[in-house]
Amino acid sequence: MKEEKVGVMLLLVFALSLCEITSSSGSYFDQQQQYHHRRKSMLPTEATSSLMLNRAGSSIVLPVDGNVYPNGFYNVTLNVGQPSKPYFLDPDTGSDLTWLQCEPCTHCTEAPHPPYRHTNNLVACKDPLCKSLHPTDDYKCETPEQCDYDIAYADGVSSMGFLVKDLFSLNLTNGGFLRPHLALGCGYDQSPSLFSHPSDGILGLGKGKSSIISQLSGQGLVRNVVGHCLSDRGGGYFFFGNDLYDASRVVWTSMSRDHPEHYSPGLAELIFGGKPTGIRNLPVVFDSGSSYTYLTSKAYEAVTSLVKRELPRKHFKEALDDKTLPYCWRGRRPFKRVEDVEKYFKPLALSFANGGKAKPFVIPPEAYLIISVSPTFIFSFVLFDLCLSCKQGTMYQNTQTTCLLQSKGNVCLGILNATEVGQSLNIIGDISMLGKMVVYDNEQELIGWMSDKCDRLPKPKTVSKWLK
Repeated sequence: MKEEKVGVMLLLVFALSLCEITSSSGSYFDQQQQYHHRRKSMLPTEATSSLMLNRAGSSIVLPVDGNVYPNGFYNVTLNVGQPSKPYFLDPDTGSDLTWLQCEPCTHCTEAPHPPYRHTNNLVACKDPLCKSLHPTDDYKCETPEQCDYDIAYADGVSSMGFLVKDLFSLNLTNGGFLRPHLALGCGYDQSPSLFSHPSDGILGLGKGKSSIISQLSGQGLVRNVVGHCLSDRGGGYFFFGNDLYDASRVVWTSMSRDHPEHYSPGLAELIFGGKPTGIRNLPVVFDSGSSYTYLTSKAYEAVTSLVKRELPRKHFKEALDDKTLPYCWRGRRPFKRVEDVEKYFKPLALSFANGGKAKPFVIPPEAYLIISVSPTFIFSFVLFDLCLSCKQGTMYQNTQTTCLLQSKGNVCLGILNATEVGQSLNIIGDISMLGKMVVYDNEQELIGWMSDKCDRLPKPKTVSKWLK
């Protein structure tokens, strides 16, 4: 018995050492992929008709699991196929195509569920949905009966496959249910990102013809409106349709025609602590596929400089050894939650002047700060990939392994430099949309937001009215 315990302890020490090496080595620039979530060029927008829509109104609500930190991802569950099977999908308003890992699998990554099996209902190469994925004239139909795709994201994830149609099982808020045939990608060749994400694929919620919301709207099933409400405690929900909010309570601004491929409110002025910074004309997009908010260099440097200048030195010292994010600060004792420090930080705002009147999108401290944590193995026969799962903030447990998170207790800035990761746009990521319902009305070409705890699923608002 003693010899067996010694062997376990030696293996545990090795595992802890391995995790420590992987978590502490490398500079911030070496770890850039950790912070940079998926990003891709969107497809051209095509208008859809709403003449056939059910005027009684109904919406679809998809509960969300996950958080900005420490998980760094969100998942919704969709039921697809015949018979219907559940799959975890990463909801992304920054891309259009929905895809699942699919048999026959040339190369599939580790996922929560077995790969999807399609029913041979292929989308033909000349189908308009296929053409929307290949907007350039030089695309050739090598296999006329099949629509191939090859998509890559900036976090390293990629998927290659072909389009199929299958049944999606969707519940309506009015008690009904839908089983529409929708197109999705059957991904037979995937490459993972540097850091594991426990999903079966991507739920594309962009403006293009291939996105799920465009397909549902095109079939007259819901209004072409998509939105989300993410709680600062984790979780929340995404929704399709427009009967879940009172439009009169929402702050609306027009979608920019300068960036028709994105959910963009156009150009913004940066406000810090209620005062103008002098930085204007920042092109901004909303993107649920990005965990953190990104500002281009000039705006990023201004924000970091102002934040550091305002922090009282007697309470905060920069934690240079904490590589969770580029800027972290420790206090006299470890912080337990953002509420412990938010009084020392000032709110930010991005003010949009569409239509003449300024529409500020306020980002309070709790929507740009996190408290850092670190992983600890308490008992383990560990493999290296489990170490990575623990680093990312996933509670991993089976008969052999338990991975817990312990607070480092430092406060970190959840705003990153967009220019350093090759972005020319300023991106409002999930962290800055916490505690807000954000609505993308593709019919009226409006983006709106309002404060909401997002801690319970909504019921249809009988008093809400459609924007005419």
